[in-house]
Amino acid sequence: MKDELAVQAAAQGDDDAIRAILVRLCQATHMGFAAVARVTEDRWIACQVLDKIAFGLEPGAELEVQMTICNDIRQTENYVVIDHVDADIAWQRHPVPRFYGFKSYASFPLILSDGSFYGTLCAIDPEPRLISNAATVATIEGFANDVTTILSAKLCAAPESISASASRPQAG
Repeated sequence: MKDELAVQAAAQGDDDAIRAILVRLCQATHMGFAAVARVTEDRWIACQVLDKIAFGLEPGAELEVQMTICNDIRQTENYVVIDHVDADIAWQRHPVPRFYGFKSYASFPLILSDGSFYGTLCAIDPEPRLISNAATVATIEGFANDVTTILSAKLCAAPESISASASRPQAG
């Protein structure tokens, strides 16, 4: 049974515009899996998923956050793009690509309009994909901005649905 945060994440991702963005992301990158994920210090929850490679996740499903690159993105708020895990010295021995079996990966942070980190827009594929070029990175970044706009509007309408654990400490 899904808890409240998982139910909220799936509800937040239940949006035709977000589904359309995932379709466009897969088309632009030639990758077979794309997702919007809610990422907190201790949770990775799928909000919306497009899965053409039988990765096996659906909205509300969870991965162990420590076994995700999205967790690194949560900590740094920087995107990660990998064309070919085996050819990238920084990633070829990393446990996450090995564990999930992907060769290409892209993930961009979703920073809400209030400045808080929500999660990531991510894509994976079991085959290498040329996605690190400037045009593709800019395209994915645009998709992430579009998702952030949608989520910010939803959460502004229902602010209680974002947990305090997602908010960054404010300088003061």
